[in-house]
Amino acid sequence: MSVLIKPIITEKMTADSELHNRYGFFVDPKANKIQIKEAVETAYGVSVDKVRTMNYGPSRKSRYTKTGVQHGKTSGFKKAIVDVAEGDIIDFYSNL
Repeated sequence: MSVLIKPIITEKMTADSELHNRYGFFVDPKANKIQIKEAVETAYGVSVDKVRTMNYGPSRKSRYTKTGVQHGKTSGFKKAIVDVAEGDIIDFYSNL
């Protein structure tokens, strides 16, 4: 099972990483905080202080078409905010 799906690279997370040494990741919905901590430490070679997780449920959506109303939903996901130890950094842009 791959715990880390992809990093969150937005303006808010970039500012948070520069100011508070926090990084965001989309993670597997079945992963717990211990698995997330171990995956970040092995993948990026940093020491993790704290992990916070958020589960997002699917959003229900409906649209009106010629054939009638179609109902659907988006997929749910889980985010993790990881606090890295002082002095450690994760550089997402080095591989571009």
